[in-house]
Amino acid sequence: MSFATAVDQLHALGLELSPDAPRRKFDLAHIRTLAAALGDPQTRFPSILIGGTNGKGSTAATLAAILTAAGLRTGLYTSPHLSRVTERIRVSGPDLEPQTTLAEIPEETFARLYFQVDEAAQRLVREGRLPHHPSFFESLTALAFLYFAEQKIDIAVLEVGLGGRLDATNIVEPTLSVITDIALDHQDYLGDTITAIAREKAGILRPGGTLITLPQHPEANQAIGEVAHTLDVRGVNAAEFLPDRDFEPGAAGHTASSPLRPNHYDLSLNGEPLHVRSPLAGGHQQRNIALAIAAAVELRNHSSYECYAEAPSRNKLSYNIANSAIEAGIANTVWPGRLEFLPPNLLLDVAHNPAGAWALRAAIAALPQSEPRTLLFSCLRDKDLTEMAQILFPLFDSTSGRPHDHIVLAPIDSPRAASLDQLLAAARALDVPAHAAHDPGEALALARSLTPSGGLIVATGSIYLVGAIRDLASAAPEAATQP
Repeated sequence: MSFATAVDQLHALGLELSPDAPRRKFDLAHIRTLAAALGDPQTRFPSILIGGTNGKGSTAATLAAILTAAGLRTGLYTSPHLSRVTERIRVSGPDLEPQTTLAEIPEETFARLYFQVDEAAQRLVREGRLPHHPSFFESLTALAFLYFAEQKIDIAVLEVGLGGRLDATNIVEPTLSVITDIALDHQDYLGDTITAIAREKAGILRPGGTLITLPQHPEANQAIGEVAHTLDVRGVNAAEFLPDRDFEPGAAGHTASSPLRPNHYDLSLNGEPLHVRSPLAGGHQQRNIALAIAAAVELRNHSSYECYAEAPSRNKLSYNIANSAIEAGIANTVWPGRLEFLPPNLLLDVAHNPAGAWALRAAIAALPQSEPRTLLFSCLRDKDLTEMAQILFPLFDSTSGRPHDHIVLAPIDSPRAASLDQLLAAARALDVPAHAAHDPGEALALARSLTPSGGLIVATGSIYLVGAIRDLASAAPEAATQP
């Protein structure tokens, strides 16, 4: 069976989070049953779980890059994807030279493993051992575990999908659990308070395990702390790996490489300087980088890997992660769509909830105020469109002293997408002018025509939108030079 067929069948499973879909009850027993039928591949390699609301992917990508630079055969599992589903499953290895790259799962391997998972799932349903076919994310997670086991990886970095307690990734026994910043998101599934959401995220902790996190919202701190105390979890505070408060980043300006200030600063680790030179822009990334550094330091403080019955013998070697590997991994991190600048004038950011919008707003505030800007925006209707509009739209209001600014709104190709009418209504509620487009292609063309020379286009509001705009810009880069 072909890769295209596998992707089509997988996407047909992917409506579990649609507001119009019947509410699905998630249960770890289902993914455990599926994994057992596949030979429990998740038991054949050590894992690190990274949960939270925002910053999970950036932290995971940075940590995986560090482990790769240290010479470990590393698996990275993230979600969602920007362009291709294969982006979610990556492995580094000795065949990848230099040791700086995590390669996507090959399409033919993806197809083979998908049909292996699907065949097992259908058999389990027929036998009455599963009530229904596993979801998109459950199927993909099982596929990733199979691939990592086949590749005999040394360690996997797993980004939690939704929540933590009932997330399909949570069937592993993590060597470390990392929790990033927590905010309101997916309230229909996780609860409508920071406390409730934090408790769900803390479901990735294990009795006697290790938690790496940073001080954050007081309610989140308390909820996570209570769960950690109950489980006798040892907490590691990553704050020592944040830059000094008086850190002054380089000046911002619309340059050929990026209009944003770089995250370049120095820390001290074991009495030696640690030079942080991250390609990920934005002050919020300093927290994600700190979490990745703290995880790497904690790993190298372990005397050995945890023993897995079926793990390859090299998984019992000690973690050897030098300061130089931490520096190289940070510098070589690849995580597109996060304040990513595509010359000459396109800035992409996957801010898809209010917390992400605030981080983007902080980055925009550091840009020269005289520079014309166009916002290209869309979002899912199960996100807080009203609050995101309140955070971002006034920064591009052509009636408030920024006559050369514009807002372009467009729906995206998703059953969860906010309609064009809903997007326009959010702008009208703020009395902010906005242009309408019917799809991302039309929106990008309109934004380019509206943005003066030397101006900046900011595409944000949804991972789906950013992926579509990134593909369009990459497919026709010559169009990006047109005024």
